[in-house]
Amino acid sequence: MSALLNDITFGQYYPGNSVVHRMDPRAKVVLTVAAIVLIFLARVAVAVACTVVFTAAAVALTRMPVKLYLKTLKPIIPIIILTSVINALYVSSGTVVVHVWQITITTGGLLTALYMAVRICLLIITSSLLTYTTSPTQLTDAIERLLSPLALLRLDVHTLAMMMTIALRFIPTLIEETEKIMAAQKARGADLDSGGLMRRVKALVPVLIPLLISSFRRAAELADAMECRCYHGGKDRTRMRQLHLSARDWLAFAVTAAVFGAVVAANQMASGLLYALFTGGAL
Repeated sequence: MSALLNDITFGQYYPGNSVVHRMDPRAKVVLTVAAIVLIFLARVAVAVACTVVFTAAAVALTRMPVKLYLKTLKPIIPIIILTSVINALYVSSGTVVVHVWQITITTGGLLTALYMAVRICLLIITSSLLTYTTSPTQLTDAIERLLSPLALLRLDVHTLAMMMTIALRFIPTLIEETEKIMAAQKARGADLDSGGLMRRVKALVPVLIPLLISSFRRAAELADAMECRCYHGGKDRTRMRQLHLSARDWLAFAVTAAVFGAVVAANQMASGLLYALFTGGAL
């Protein structure tokens, strides 16, 4: 369990001076959403290949170790395997490859399983790119600016953005706290790694209760710290750094638009634009 927690790096920020780190955080949020749309839109081999190359180029531009992204993927390997197996068994299009009793695996099922595994990996990597290269403060400002039209509906956009950013920021903190509590419980003789599923679930109760209490305590301390610093959100709040779109941001938009066009064209040439956009069939 503790080894699995060590592999969770989502929500952490890694300072750097790469092109992606210097981009406007608003542009990075918009590009992340666009990349996720592209991943779901890609339904044929050429389109999926375009999204893979696009994501690989973004990873290279961050100038961060590839093993960091692989470490991010490690905790979701069981989900990838389960999803791939389900798709391989339930998609019956194509030529039959294996037929044993009631189990039939076809080429269409295998291809769908492969595409689904690639899609999940790309989603995790794309989401991690945003948090790895954007500080919590920048992310808060970006979300608040992008959601500013909702203020016309009398929504407290700043509070909403702050809540989202704090939630992301505290993921690594809660993971670290969980590791400390598990280590303390093991030092007291608790067995958290052996036995069946129900026994392991029951063994986590002495971990979850202190973690819940610690979370509320941290939330109260954070609230007190913000009040002591006279923090208040709203329209009168000033920022030390003003956000401005630069040439690199517009270039990133242009490249993303080109990849978007390539994916749509690939889908259209392979199976027709209407089929790719409006049907919910398999890849």
